[in-house]
Amino acid sequence: MRIAYLDCSTGISGDMTLGALLDAGVDVDVVRRGIDSLDIDGVRLTVDEVIKGGFRATKVNVEHPEQHAHRHLSDVRQLIDAADITDPQRDLALRIFTAVARAESTVHGMPLDKVHFHEVGAIDSIVDILGAAIGFDLLGVDELVCSPLPPGRGQIKIDHGICTVPAPGTAELLKGIPLVDVPVDAELTTPTGAAIVKVLADRFGPLPAMTIEQIGYGAGTMDFPSRANLLRLIVGTATSPADSDVVMLLETNLDDVSPEIIGHTKQQLLESGALDVYSTAVHMKKDRPGVILSVLARPAEVDVIEALMFAETGTFGIRRQRIERSVRTRESHTVETRWGPVAGKLGWRGAGDQVFTPEFEDCARVANEQGLPLREVYRAALAAFTPTEAPQSHAVHTHDHDAGHSHDHDHDHDHDSGHTHDHG
Repeated sequence: MRIAYLDCSTGISGDMTLGALLDAGVDVDVVRRGIDSLDIDGVRLTVDEVIKGGFRATKVNVEHPEQHAHRHLSDVRQLIDAADITDPQRDLALRIFTAVARAESTVHGMPLDKVHFHEVGAIDSIVDILGAAIGFDLLGVDELVCSPLPPGRGQIKIDHGICTVPAPGTAELLKGIPLVDVPVDAELTTPTGAAIVKVLADRFGPLPAMTIEQIGYGAGTMDFPSRANLLRLIVGTATSPADSDVVMLLETNLDDVSPEIIGHTKQQLLESGALDVYSTAVHMKKDRPGVILSVLARPAEVDVIEALMFAETGTFGIRRQRIERSVRTRESHTVETRWGPVAGKLGWRGAGDQVFTPEFEDCARVANEQGLPLREVYRAALAAFTPTEAPQSHAVHTHDHDAGHSHDHDHDHDHDSGHTHDHG
């Protein structure tokens, strides 16, 4: 499995990300063509080799005319939609911008369509985000792991005045992401950098077991006296099994919560990013009947999931276990039945047999539309599946890792942001 690691020892920004991607071998001509297709007069991407703290790195700059207008999400979407890029690149760029807009919406208390970008709507940030989306698509990794992020220290000036690092929009984006303190009085992680990590990172932690093939260094703008201001992108092949992952199991015992509250909590947890939620009937102390509420979550989502469990159930404690799972590689797959297409999941392990599982919701839709028993549609979808050679892994994507259940719970979680001026 092809894997990449973002070493954010001095933070991350849009320009640093794009520089690291180009330094790691992404084709600059393809990135430039995508940026040029935005058709913004006077915009030019320059790429230079620089020395930061004694280390060679790639520095990108966006030359553009002076601008004064603030853009709404709809304005940015219009630019991206008109760009001559692939659909996966367009989707990734829009997901990053939507994450920024949601953060801005939360921070300023206004509807998503009314939010206007400040620094993140500037031409250089638009170019950085689009360039990063194109670059990660071209990089073609199956998993992106990221180190904990240092937000920085001190205060900065944004469009709304002086604020403490991390700025409100950045802090909103950093929810659920592990942070680390680096003693530098500067904004180390910008909203653009936080949004890129929020949307793309599959998990957070130390450098994973891998065989290194390429290393790219993206230079920031600022110079620090005690450390090199660099973002390091390490690309290679995972040496651990591709059909396993690490998740957190969160559990709490409940004996004073109604079934309605438990059912509501389970639905809220799934909508908030839990991989799976289930409950088990038990007898607790003094032989009281109770329930164990169990939740599987990605390590980066634990804080958000636990906060919801505490708020909804009133529990006094939650047990945490870090567990390794064996999983099937999976992807979405659609089969054609006599009543039309039915969506499902296709799974396989190595060169083993493929397994197709129809999605319950899609089978129920067809059953309701056609006036048929659900089991008849389900059987027809299974019969319509024809095994083929296991698909090859492809570019950075969002993983849904449900435990062994007959239908998956897919959720797309973009999370907020605020301003964005990329540091270096």
